[in-house]
Amino acid sequence: MNRRIRALLIDLSGTLHVGADPIAGAARAIQRLRDHKIPFRFCSNTSKESTNDLLKRLRDAGFIVHEDELFTSLNAMKRLLTERGIKRPLLLLSPSALDDFKDLSDEDNSAQDHDAVVVGLAPNSFTYNTLNQAFRILSSSNGQRPIPLLTTHRARYVRSSSGELSLGPGPFVTTLEVGVGDGCKAEIVGKPARAFFEVCLRDLGVGRKRDISDEDGQRDGEELKADHVAIIGDDIEADLGGGALELGLNRILVKTGKYRKGDEMKAGITPPDSVYESIAEIVDALLEEKGKSM
Repeated sequence: MNRRIRALLIDLSGTLHVGADPIAGAARAIQRLRDHKIPFRFCSNTSKESTNDLLKRLRDAGFIVHEDELFTSLNAMKRLLTERGIKRPLLLLSPSALDDFKDLSDEDNSAQDHDAVVVGLAPNSFTYNTLNQAFRILSSSNGQRPIPLLTTHRARYVRSSSGELSLGPGPFVTTLEVGVGDGCKAEIVGKPARAFFEVCLRDLGVGRKRDISDEDGQRDGEELKADHVAIIGDDIEADLGGGALELGLNRILVKTGKYRKGDEMKAGITPPDSVYESIAEIVDALLEEKGKSM
């Protein structure tokens, strides 16, 4: 364990839970972080359920989670749409996720003047007719400013509570890019986009002097830097790639969730800084390094 690590960004699905089932030792690991005042934020690409539904599921699974600690790709997407003045997006999102976009949702998604296409993990939306509608919208710029294709993430697969792998939104995003052509490229709003991580880091206090009022109670006045922060996840690409590398975060892969043997040695992938069996093992190592082990 890197002794410089002082704060954590923690993935949810596959790292803390799989479906409705908590991963063994994960709830206690989070509580130990709280007990020892280790700052952390939850950062998730979960885009199949609303913030309220996600919070309820985590709490039902035994986790203590505060809403202001939770950063999701859906939250980031909503913020981006607002910042860019996008008012009529075609939302390829699950019914639960649509709750976070009530002020933007067109109930039957039939409007012809859509100004963006938004893709999340929405299995019931990935039909020929719906994808064809998205294709037509993205192809309709007529020499004007291209209609943006935005995705919460582009993971190729996810792991269900049954333990089986299922297609993620990535292959469907690629289908739209290839179909539209002409340089159509989706913008990723969640992990591993650098902008997403930067929002999480700012909330943790990266770049701010530490004092007694801070979460970890340190008086040393040392500035919390990006390389003092570790990102923990089960997906070497979607959790630990992109912005995590650009920002110099410590990248820790867990062998739970969608992890498959050899992921850390894939060709063309920057290996993680460390690999652990589970988040419980990571917290054990972190607290032992800091001399705080219970």
